[in-house]
Amino acid sequence: MESVYSKRIRAGKRRTYFFDVRATRSNDYYLTITESRKKFNEDGYDRHKIFLYKEDFNKFLKALTEAVDYVKTDLMPDFDFDAYNHDNVPENEGGYQENTLSEDVVEDVVREVRHTPSAPSTPTAATGDEVDKW
Repeated sequence: MESVYSKRIRAGKRRTYFFDVRATRSNDYYLTITESRKKFNEDGYDRHKIFLYKEDFNKFLKALTEAVDYVKTDLMPDFDFDAYNHDNVPENEGGYQENTLSEDVVEDVVREVRHTPSAPSTPTAATGDEVDKW
């Protein structure tokens, strides 16, 4: 499947998140969210991937926003979350090469997919035909 848009988030020394918008053969779009963690006592990376389809974008974004807001406002209202921004990431860290960058990950990815014309929705073969970049 073709990658249309990619965003990398460095999260500490051993963890990196990747947000990739991919196109199916029928010009439909979906999002993959990948967590890549450097193995502690070995070479290489452990990777875990979530596939998020366009019909679930709004529900996912709403639930994610509610959960983050709950932590920020109810559980940790005095914590400085802005102190942990990791916007400057050296190239190729996390074992992955990205295509493009932008400022706000989730909103930009969702906005990009929403403004990209797509063919009528049909079930995709993405779950079985995915080829890892690694």
